[in-house]
This record gives sequence, C-alpha cells and structure tokens, in this order.
Amino acid sequence: MPLFEGLGSGGEKTAVVIDLGAAYTKCGFAGETGPRFIIPSEIRRAGQKQAIKVVQYNINTDELYVNLKEFIHTLYFRHLLVNPRDRRVVIIESVLCPSNFRETLTRVFFNQFEVPSVLFAPSHLMAIMTLGLSSALVMDCGYTETLVLPVYECTLILPAWEAMPLGGQAIHKELDSLLVDQCTVDTDSGAGQGLPAVLGAIQEDIVEDIKVRTCFVSDLQRGFKIQDAKFNLEGTADRPAPPPDVDYPLDGEKILHIKGAIRDSVMEMLFEQDNEEKSIASLILDTLVKCPIDTRKVLSENLVVIGGTAMLPGFQHRLLAEIRHLVEKPKYSDLLATKSFRLHAPPAKPNCTAWLGGAIFGSLQDILGSRSVSRDHYSQTGRIPDWCCLSTPPPESVYDARKTPPPLMKRAFSTEK
Repeated sequence: MPLFEGLGSGGEKTAVVIDLGAAYTKCGFAGETGPRFIIPSEIRRAGQKQAIKVVQYNINTDELYVNLKEFIHTLYFRHLLVNPRDRRVVIIESVLCPSNFRETLTRVFFNQFEVPSVLFAPSHLMAIMTLGLSSALVMDCGYTETLVLPVYECTLILPAWEAMPLGGQAIHKELDSLLVDQCTVDTDSGAGQGLPAVLGAIQEDIVEDIKVRTCFVSDLQRGFKIQDAKFNLEGTADRPAPPPDVDYPLDGEKILHIKGAIRDSVMEMLFEQDNEEKSIASLILDTLVKCPIDTRKVLSENLVVIGGTAMLPGFQHRLLAEIRHLVEKPKYSDLLATKSFRLHAPPAKPNCTAWLGGAIFGSLQDILGSRSVSRDHYSQTGRIPDWCCLSTPPPESVYDARKTPPPLMKRAFSTEK
C-alpha cells in the first residue's frame, strides 16, 4: 500500500496520475510534488530477450490491448499498490497521440481494471499549470520527436503546431554510430580493440547512460565552429579543442574509451539546419509566425521547455541563444513583431513538468469530476469523447436532445430579451 491513503474533498481518494511516454512512464498520485515511480515504458516476457515497447502505433489493436493491459497491471500492483476501482485516473497525453491508441488505452482502464473515470489531459496545457500561466509557448523535446505548441488563454492553438523527429532516440542512434566508428575497448586480453569485435551491438540503455553521464550541449559560437568543421569538406575550418576523453566501464571488466570530440559534437544534430533550414530552434519561430499577431509577444515572453532531452547540460541556454540568433534573419525579422524571448523555470525537472501539472489538476476534485469520463458514460456510448473533435460532446454535456436541450441551446433559441 502507499505511504498514506490521501483523501480528497468528500472523502474521495486521490486520483492516480500517469504520464505514459515513449521511453519512460511517470506514475504517482494527485496532489504530490513528484511522481512515485519513473519506469521504462516496456514489458519483458519470459523467453524473450528483447523488451517490448508499450507505446507502439504500428501494431494491431488486439496486440496493443494485451501489451497495455500487462503494463498497467504492473503499474498498479507492483508499484502503486492500490486498488484501481477506488481511484480516478488522469492520463497525460500528447495532442498528436493517435485516436486508436487512446481508445485502446481507455478500454484497458474501463474494461480490465474498472476505474471510476478517466481524464485525458494535454501535456502542453498541464505544463503551464505548474507556473500559474494561462498563455505560453511550450516545447516538448522528448524521446521520439520535438513538438512545439502554443497555448493562449488555456486554449491550444492547434493550427500553429510544429514538430520534428529529433529527440532522445535520434541522439542515441547518432551516438551509437560514433562509438562504434571511433572508440576502442580495453579488455584483459588486450587494449585498443574495436568495439564491434568485443561487444557487437551496444544496448540502448548503455548508450543512454553514456549520453547522460558524458555528453553536453556547447554554447552558440562553439557549436557553429563544430558544425563548420563537420560539414567543411575541404578541411579548412578549425575545430575547437575537444573536451577530455572519458573512460567508461563496461561489465566491470571492460573499459570503453570515449573520445572528447564525441561528447560535444553528438548534440549538434539538434541545432543543425536541414535543407529546409529547420532545426528545433526554428520550430519555435515558425510556430510564432503561424500564431495571430496579437498573441506573439505574450507567447514569445513565456517559453516553457519540457521533456527528457531538455535536461541535457547546456540545452536551454543554447536553445535561447539559437532563437535570438535566428530571429535576426530576414525570414523572421520581417514577420515577427517581437524579439523578446524569455524562458520559464518550472518547479520540476523538465521530464516531470507535465506530470506535476496533471497532479495539480487531479487534486481539484470538483473540476476533475466534471471533466472526466465516467465508466457509466463509457458503457453507454462505447467510446471516449475526443476533446478536439466538435462532433463529440464533452462528458458534462451528455443529454437526451429530444427531452432536455443543453444550456447553450437554450440560450441560442431563447426568445426572451
């Protein structure tokens, strides 16, 4: 059982808050300052060496249902240790989450675990709740992609979103390639051996640990010099002096020699512009251009960066410097009415900011009850209302149109002056 059985208003137990990410899942209880557990979003079955990723969109619904059922069972009965029938659920989701996935996840919660209600909360909106803001430009730099979405007066400006497939997964692939090509391993049998001959393929969790412990993001000027040396085919550009090499122990018996040039160059892929002059920094400016002109100043002065990739040393400083550099270019200076950019510092680590917002929202029992989808409503309709679909009414406006029109219809058709 948890350390305490928290009670909300009216004796209702606190809700469970789950942030189901592509790489890691944060789970805990509403009203707390941080998640109880952060675990990989994967399941391991007996007889299989490779872990199965839970967040998969390219598999059939039946297989996805089985994977999610097993993973949610692990959350409740191995980590949270609570009865799922006693507590509401707040699920932090991305606005780009496919409907098939969220509907399958809903079936798992209602049909398998019989939770009282489910609330899907957009991660970008939950992130600004931790700061008490109503308007902000939120960048979520996660595992599979970087997504920028503006929130104005607590309303998501969906036509202005921008995204790129750059995140932790892309960094891991680049780092793994550099380690295999440039690094050597010392073993008991000899020194300076090639990495593929000793280990073969490197597990992704080891690559991630190397990234977290040894790599960092350079400042703007140093980053430009690294990029010039990388793309200058003539070899005339001088690369800045690399940081010291690092020895990384493997299995307690092998020592991996990581070159200093890898430690500061692998992160440059996030800020290198492609053929369309796109980078994660340009996503913010492209989003601002799409927003209404009277909202741009407020959004540019309220930047919020979340996601695990944003925790890299020097990331936010470099991002702000890149934005201020790019905004001087004619492409943006002629369109944007502002050049003032400010980053907020949420009261949580970037990877837990959205979860903390969900925990704050989930602690508001009255609002949670009116915004959630109950099990009874789901059993009647067989579907989860989509907040971004106008053809689906919100949970609180479920009514019989032939008998009781909703308040908005009453006002619209009223003849009273």
